Formats: sequence, C-alpha cells, structure tokens
Amino acid sequence: MKDKNNSNINDVDKKIEELKKKQHDLKKQVEYRSKQNYRKERARRLIETGALAEKYFELDGLDIADREELFKMFSPFVTGNKPKKFKEKQNQKGSE
Repeated sequence: MKDKNNSNINDVDKKIEELKKKQHDLKKQVEYRSKQNYRKERARRLIETGALAEKYFELDGLDIADREELFKMFSPFVTGNKPKKFKEKQNQKGSE
C-alpha cells in the first residue's frame, strides 16, 4: 500500500514538473512572438518614415552621412515647432 501511494505521488510530481515545463515553454513562445511583432511594426514604421523623408527632403543622391547632416540641421527647428497635437500624441504613446 505504501509503495502504491509513493508511486502515485511520484506520478503526480512528474506531471507537475511536465506542466511547469510546458508553462515555461509557452511563456517563452509568447515573449518571442511579442518581440517579433514589435520588430515587424518597428521595421514598417522605419521604412514608411524613410520613404516620407526621401519624398519631402529630396534625398536622392545623398549618402547616409549627408542625410544625417541634413537631419541634424533641421532637427531643432522641427522639434521646436512641432504642433501641440503631435506632442500630445507622442506623450500618449510614451506612457502606454
């Protein structure tokens, strides 16, 4: 009788360990998918932003150093004159 109880306890312990491992694996999978989605969304935003920058700043023919120099020149103007509605949107996204 004692051996049967020990066997049942061992079986339950094994099942608990299996479930803990499965839970851990599922958590890792969810984290991985979340990171993947974030990277995809970020890549899309960067591509769209780059396309808009090329369109409005006529960046064709400029190398990356020239582009950076151009952006540095206009950065204080843009950030200093950003309309209030854009600043509010940016603050809302930052607090999420």
